[in-house]
Amino acid sequence: MRISDEEYFRSCVAKERHLAHLLGHHQIEECYENAGTLWENTTQLPKWTRDWHACGPLLAQYGIDLVFVREDGKNSEPNLVRAGATSIHIKDHPNVERATMVAIVREVIYRLEHHQATPKH
Repeated sequence: MRISDEEYFRSCVAKERHLAHLLGHHQIEECYENAGTLWENTTQLPKWTRDWHACGPLLAQYGIDLVFVREDGKNSEPNLVRAGATSIHIKDHPNVERATMVAIVREVIYRLEHHQATPKH
């Protein structure tokens, strides 16, 4: 079951804030005038769950395998995306791209929290 658009948006920003903390950003603020954009001092932080230009490098830096699963085994649309060990149901997201970005971010968070992160720079 999908949550409301506002709840989904806030959950994306929360994941981005969590990832930013894990990556060493600590003075994070969200300005009222620019909802959803996180800042550290005067530097805008990436929108990892909402922008491919921000999310794409995570995929390469952490060497994350990406797989789209069709649970019925037919040539239908995928209903699950796997980023490393993280699985995300596409139906819980606005589209497959957003589900994919969330899966990548959640996988990086998992790796950082469990000291399994080895960026490939």
